[in-house]
Amino acid sequence: MYQHILIPTDGSPLSRKAIEHGIAIAKETGAKVTGITVSTPYYVFASDPDLLSQDVYEKSTTAFANKCLIEFKAIAAAAGVSCNTIHVQHSQPYQAILDAAKNERCDLIIMASHGRRGISAIVLGSETVKVLTHSTIPVLVYR
Repeated sequence: MYQHILIPTDGSPLSRKAIEHGIAIAKETGAKVTGITVSTPYYVFASDPDLLSQDVYEKSTTAFANKCLIEFKAIAAAAGVSCNTIHVQHSQPYQAILDAAKNERCDLIIMASHGRRGISAIVLGSETVKVLTHSTIPVLVYR
């Protein structure tokens, strides 16, 4: 079965449910699990540098990422599953997820989808859809 599962998180309640589901699968299959959260680099964010200094932005994104990954670790610990966590800065979150899956030698990605349909799906896009489109390994989508 699966030996190493990558589970991205954005800190949302739906993401938490995907983490719980993914960790349950890992526990049943004996797979290793890695949690990842991706932050947008400052240079992508800062169209107007006066809005937020780079230092404040970096501290804020790091604190948020740590919060997401601490929650991930707590869910894994409660299930008795050991885990690794990764925080990456990348302008394309889907690519950071795919890169992490390759670098960590994962054989499954489990991630949440908000299930947008129609014009909102076309306009907003979805990191999940991009991962599905470009992944060379299986992707389980939790909705």
